[in-house]
Amino acid sequence: MGVAASPTIQNLLTEHRRFPAPAEFAAQANVDGSWWERAAENPVAFWEEQARRLDWHEPWHTAHTWQPAQREDGSVGVPSAEWFSGGRLNVAVNCVDRHVDAGRGNKVALFLEGERGDRYSLTYSELQRKVAQAANALTDLGVTKGDRVVIYLPVIAETIIITLAVARIGAIHSLVFGGFSSEALRFRVEDTGAKLLVTTDGQFRRGQAVPVKQNADAAVAGENQIEHVLVVRRTGDETPDIPWTEGRDLWWHDVVDTAPDVHEPAYFDAETPLFIIYTSGTTGKPKGLVHTSGGYLTQAAFTHWAMFDVKDSDVHWCTADLAWVTAHTYEIYGPLANGVTQVIYEGTPNTPHTARHFEIIERYGVTTYYTAPTLIRTLMTWFPAGVPAEYDLSSIRLLGTVGEAINPEAWMWFHRHIGAGTAPIVDTWWQSETGAAVMAPLPGVTTLKPGSATRALPGLTTKVVDEQGNEVAHGDGGYLVIDGTWPAMARTVWGNPERYLDSYWRTYADRGYFFSGDGAKYDLDGDIWLLGRVDDVINVSGHRLSTIEIESALVSHPAVGEAGVVGVHDDTTGQAIAAFVIPADRGVAAGTATAAELAAWNDLSASLNSLLRSHVATEIGPIAKPRDLIVVPDLPKTRSGKIMRRLLADIVDARPLGDVTSLQDSAVPEQIAAIVAAGR
Repeated sequence: MGVAASPTIQNLLTEHRRFPAPAEFAAQANVDGSWWERAAENPVAFWEEQARRLDWHEPWHTAHTWQPAQREDGSVGVPSAEWFSGGRLNVAVNCVDRHVDAGRGNKVALFLEGERGDRYSLTYSELQRKVAQAANALTDLGVTKGDRVVIYLPVIAETIIITLAVARIGAIHSLVFGGFSSEALRFRVEDTGAKLLVTTDGQFRRGQAVPVKQNADAAVAGENQIEHVLVVRRTGDETPDIPWTEGRDLWWHDVVDTAPDVHEPAYFDAETPLFIIYTSGTTGKPKGLVHTSGGYLTQAAFTHWAMFDVKDSDVHWCTADLAWVTAHTYEIYGPLANGVTQVIYEGTPNTPHTARHFEIIERYGVTTYYTAPTLIRTLMTWFPAGVPAEYDLSSIRLLGTVGEAINPEAWMWFHRHIGAGTAPIVDTWWQSETGAAVMAPLPGVTTLKPGSATRALPGLTTKVVDEQGNEVAHGDGGYLVIDGTWPAMARTVWGNPERYLDSYWRTYADRGYFFSGDGAKYDLDGDIWLLGRVDDVINVSGHRLSTIEIESALVSHPAVGEAGVVGVHDDTTGQAIAAFVIPADRGVAAGTATAAELAAWNDLSASLNSLLRSHVATEIGPIAKPRDLIVVPDLPKTRSGKIMRRLLADIVDARPLGDVTSLQDSAVPEQIAAIVAAGR
């Protein structure tokens, strides 16, 4: 099996830190414990019940069909799933129009805040008119049902507007992170065969106006199907001399803002493709995962409503970039389908100061705050004593985490300081491939365990299995799989169905399991703890160790604010453990690179080396002691908050770093490399 089931920091903390569902949530929660039993009796009927929470123009004739990977004759082929076939709906109508029609048009849909402090709001009625304008403009540009539109924009209102407009006319959108390189954008433009690219003149990033149109132009310079480039004017005179191709390039304010603000929607079959979202591509060519309309929206709306215990008065803030699947589901489609008010923030969490998120929570009265463990650990290093007294976060009633497993100590800090020791934490596990959350505690129902996503949500089944697909015993580790199908699952890989089979279904075709690629373990109660990607398991002399476990052990020490652990080459043991640690008290400023300052970082590494290696040995075992322990000012993180561990391994093993444009700060790897080089 892939992951050792040794007594870990998670187990030790779980024995002493359990948080029963708060009584006030239990009394008013949207769901209760009976939902699991009811869903288990008939999962398809359960999902039909959730689908009826949406508005359907025509009902479905077949709730679910499934052709598994393993055929009756024993052969293996590409699987095929359908949900709510024959049912017709319009996703954008469900997210906007139906709330206006129900008399809630004056409710704020979006509070929008730019990095520089510009702010305004859009009601559902205003959003409806803007989406209608964009839909009319798309039609005038020749975009029709099934056409692909690539959206290369920052976190601004136009991103949500154009996304909903594409859905409204039955076209397919593919959002691309605004910090990606022109080559990353080019691949997505060409792979989708997109007809339209939507971009901006520039974006504000860390206090600077950064040109964007140049990247867009480079991306569409080759062979592609692009007919028009639609450009939002965001930075204006601060990014002058943007390139322009007459006839192809069009300004948003000329084309969209002048279009009629009434649009008659069409309705589409539930299996109509809604969007293509690409995996990160860190282990190969990115995969374009195809999500369809009815099943995806059903699970997005239900899981948002259930996990975040949605109330009409909620102000929801999901901090993800709009291009990531987290934002698709819990910043666009799920919350808007449920008629929720949301906060949308353009910038970074430390611009112009490290308390920017606290400021925003207080300003808008955020009630549900959904963010990444890496940001939580960063906030811990910025504010080890908690939130400064001048910020009032009393509006928070529920917290959520997403992106990777959260360290128990980070969970406790988040609960104590952001949630005032009372707000439940919804620790969610899901993937781009699953479309929506699969495992998470439910507030008011589930006993919370710091660091555990607990178990599958109603209507879903997850298991931890060995290499043969046999479920492991409680207390043991293995591979995380999903048993069966679910409405929001990706239906295929765009243009490459065989890759869909090989990546997710072939491994356990005889069992019908979807293989997540994650390692996990059961605790003695049967709750599940994520141990990171199987690729992140380190093999030291035949002992397979999880990076998440070692990082959790390090962060549990008071001297450590955050940690990133990777496997690196070792002539003797095959792989060795390298740990990169951000001190709880950062001391030396990030970004410094003089000889004296590099020496200071290495002196700090030397002073903590023995202490932290011994701490890991105590928490996990001597085999888990890092060979290398390097104190650094920051870790390389993507905009979605994940630590890009491959870059850390590349630095230690002296390999080229490759593309770093998806990072929050592309200078961080260079800073770390300088520290490593100075210590050699």
